Amino acid sequence: MLGWKLGAREFLARVGEELLRVDVRPIEKLADLIYDCYVGGRFVFICGNGGSGANASHFCEDLGKGTLRREDFDNDQRKRLKVVSLTDNTPYILAWANDEGFERIFVEQLKNLASPGDLLIAISGSGNSPNVLRAVDWANQHGLVTFGCTGFNGGKLKSLAHHHLHVPIDDMGIVESIHLTIFHWVLDNLYARINGLA
Repeated sequence: MLGWKLGAREFLARVGEELLRVDVRPIEKLADLIYDCYVGGRFVFICGNGGSGANASHFCEDLGKGTLRREDFDNDQRKRLKVVSLTDNTPYILAWANDEGFERIFVEQLKNLASPGDLLIAISGSGNSPNVLRAVDWANQHGLVTFGCTGFNGGKLKSLAHHHLHVPIDDMGIVESIHLTIFHWVLDNLYARINGLA
């Protein structure tokens, strides 16, 4: 945690520096992959733990609602993006975690819901979360496209996922903040494309 030894201005400056270091090509690829799911009517699944789990829920909410124009809210004929956060069904997660092990909480949901061609976005700051890795491994074996979002050195997820976005800094808070900032750009890009503004 860098914030304990940096003042507020210095901390914000450091976050800004790290944002500018991120390779934009994977960000654009993520937007492309989600857009492809929208066009093809396929599902986007998102998972993560802790702050990354909160980012998964936040990104899911943004993609589900924020890709729509207000005038389309009541239009039942309007095509919508199919997106599910695997972090949000608390009783289901607790049942699997308690009965069979925490490493199965995401993969077991995919077994119920996923189909070949769907997209799994897996967020793990360390890149080594066992439940995230297990979900990605299963998804890879069952025809899903996988996209990993990592920090630190990328861990196992960086090489396991088909595509990856890496934030190379050893500070979980900054990694999670940068991931969320990136997700907001992806949302805006998708809003423009889905609504014919791009």
